[in-house]
Amino acid sequence: MTSHTIDADIKVKWPEGQSAYSPASAEELMLIAVDLLVKDLGHDGARSYIDQVFERYAHTATADAPGGY
Repeated sequence: MTSHTIDADIKVKWPEGQSAYSPASAEELMLIAVDLLVKDLGHDGARSYIDQVFERYAHTATADAPGGY
């Protein structure tokens, strides 16, 4: 397993206000990214985009990676 540190300060401006995020882990960063995708593209658009990402990396899957990826 790779050891890494995330140092991010994410600020998002929406017509109805602002949002700020400071993820401390890859999991938190992913949740923020998915949340922003759904807000921007809608449920179906976000799902389509994420499916494309999974398809892109499907051939690099290894048995020793978490979750089989």
